[in-house]
Amino acid sequence: MLLQFDRIAKDRTDRVGVEINSLVIAGWAGRDAAAIEHHIEELAALGIPRPSTTPLYYRVAAQTLTQASRLTVLGPDSSGEVEPVIVAMADGLWIGIGSDHTDRKAEASGIALSKQLCGKPVGARLWSYADVEGHWDELVLRSWATIDGKRVLYQESPVSSLRTPRDLIRRHTGSDTLPAGTLMFCGTPGAIGGIRPGTRFDMELYDPVLDRALTHGYDIDVLPVVS
Repeated sequence: MLLQFDRIAKDRTDRVGVEINSLVIAGWAGRDAAAIEHHIEELAALGIPRPSTTPLYYRVAAQTLTQASRLTVLGPDSSGEVEPVIVAMADGLWIGIGSDHTDRKAEASGIALSKQLCGKPVGARLWSYADVEGHWDELVLRSWATIDGKRVLYQESPVSSLRTPRDLIRRHTGSDTLPAGTLMFCGTPGAIGGIRPGTRFDMELYDPVLDRALTHGYDIDVLPVVS
């Protein structure tokens, strides 16, 4: 899957095309056991089974990645989740933002299956991971969902609630990096007021140290389910 990114580093900015050939979604990636349990219970309320281990790494088709401003889904039971994403390139690791948009009804039948059913939106800007790794825990994740015509704060949490990208990478690969061409979603905080669908999803990764933000948003078009 070819994606286009504007990359921002301390010593340069550029625009690159990146062929993503491996997409990994790290689930249950929280640092705090109580927070993980809260998210497990949040999903259990929707009939979604407990994970076999935490964190858990799901392989998903890279073709599900999208940078479009609209996402088409089947049926009314899907929702977004803001996550930091790591993109591995030949010159190192880059941090971005994405949404693990998931069909919640299908998730009750199988999480791995549900991960394949929806596109995975990602933003078009990246920061050098080396530029933020030293103050990673200061970064803040936020998302807003438009529900019943009203834009509401849907998620808000410092990334310190999640395992660091480096920790997730080490647990997955046994090394400090990912193969070039890999994109990894790095976990999500719980939803404020519970998981629910909307017609638009906006997200932000804010860096208060360098006073900048990565943002992305998309509208959600729902196809009817017919039989």
